[in-house]
Amino acid sequence: MPADPEGDPVTVLASDREVEITHPGKVLFSDIGRTKLDLARYYVQVADPLLAAMGGRPVLLQRFPHGAGGPSFFQKRVPDKRPEWLQTTIVETPNGTTSRALVAADLAHVLWAVNLACLGFHVWPTKADDPEHADELRIDLDPSPGVDFEMVREAAFEVGRLLDELALTGLPKTTGNRGIHVYVKLLPSWTSIEVRAAAVAVARELERRRPDLLTAAWWKEERGRRVFVDFNQNAPHKTVFGAWSVRARPGAQVSTPFSWTELDQIHPDTLTIDTVPARVAGQGDPWSTGRLDSLEPLLEMVRRDLDSGLLDAPWPPVYPKMPGEPPRVAPSRARKAP
Repeated sequence: MPADPEGDPVTVLASDREVEITHPGKVLFSDIGRTKLDLARYYVQVADPLLAAMGGRPVLLQRFPHGAGGPSFFQKRVPDKRPEWLQTTIVETPNGTTSRALVAADLAHVLWAVNLACLGFHVWPTKADDPEHADELRIDLDPSPGVDFEMVREAAFEVGRLLDELALTGLPKTTGNRGIHVYVKLLPSWTSIEVRAAAVAVARELERRRPDLLTAAWWKEERGRRVFVDFNQNAPHKTVFGAWSVRARPGAQVSTPFSWTELDQIHPDTLTIDTVPARVAGQGDPWSTGRLDSLEPLLEMVRRDLDSGLLDAPWPPVYPKMPGEPPRVAPSRARKAP
């Protein structure tokens, strides 16, 4: 038989387990020539901050069998054929379907997924052992068409100012693409419904302060050239692309946590599997505060908005109609209705 052009399997020691990387020479990022083994070695190098961010959480696997330039698919269920040591948990998708998901228990679990050509990880806001409480608020700054990264930076500064006023700790990261996420680590005392309500209040307050730059408008036709604060990324069972995860972009860009002092210099295109390990080695983990905040300052904003007569914001279409939600129809269609 001819030799495997992608090489014999390589065994990587991770979390006291031997994880086999098959086809290690398979190129996953053709523009820069990085392989499956390169990707595995990247995750080994950033293991400590990676697991601090997503350890113990269910993750949704996005697999790229032909590399970053090819088609992908989301694997909601772990395969039936899997190592006996693999930790899994039952999760729900937004439409109520249940599935058995991988738990990012340790580095061995991460590398097992990498061997399936999973590049990055979409992470639940709950721990596998406490699915009823969301312990992360995720402020997603999503650039609308025509919005450049300078505007996203400016939007992130506004988020930082608001959180400072409320004595909350914001943890920023690039998305690995064009946006920025700011996380608030929470005490595990609130449901995803409550955390989403807080995210709606944050989005509305940011829009009040900077209507020229930021918008809480769910309908795209109302956003204009502004940064959308996507509050629905906090809806129950929604996952967000994880910190330290590698995007399926030509340069293998990484969703990279950074400090607020770096915000005016940081650029997502330069943060890749080639550059991020050196950042971690030299600077450590910028999210290593260990602080868990209360959601109460934001819930007070929620109550203020409700008292002023504001309804809930629209939910994504895969969710059932929610109490207090306005009509789930785009404004232009509502105007045309008889």
